Amino acid sequence: MILTGPEIIAAAGDGRIGITPFTADQVNPNSYNVRLGATLLTYTDEVIDAYQPNPTKEISIGEEGYVLRPDELYLGHTEEKVGSDVYVPLLFGRSSVGRLGLFVEITAPIGDIGFHGQWTLMLSPVRPLRVYPGMKIGQIMFFVSLGDVDLYSGKYQSADGPRASRYWYDRMAVR
Repeated sequence: MILTGPEIIAAAGDGRIGITPFTADQVNPNSYNVRLGATLLTYTDEVIDAYQPNPTKEISIGEEGYVLRPDELYLGHTEEKVGSDVYVPLLFGRSSVGRLGLFVEITAPIGDIGFHGQWTLMLSPVRPLRVYPGMKIGQIMFFVSLGDVDLYSGKYQSADGPRASRYWYDRMAVR
């Protein structure tokens, strides 16, 4: 089951869902709009190595916006901190943003129950596109879970700003 807009408002009000800052006008019939934060990360090496930490460059998006370029992966973040210990959150790009040729969060839309923080967004434009801090970039839906819950406590917990991949971290922890 998916939560409806009125139920998202009720759950945000009683603490079953955490959204900070919460604005009722960002509630849709069955999702909550999230906005683009003011920081982007890009990887600086020509080759990204899954088994190693990769250097990144931080980009601040000013009021004049920032032009995203094709063939570049940008890691953005939601302005809102979103999470729940009760519901499974899923984040997708907004259709109006997709119609501008921007892929948002296409490979990892499922959030874990128990994650609380700003969501890192994978942004890939089809053609040059100017984006702005605070623009509505995605929407989060909340689904009812079934069964025992094991709350997330992983490497991205309490994220503040975009986070580069820590895929390498899991490999190092196994050694």
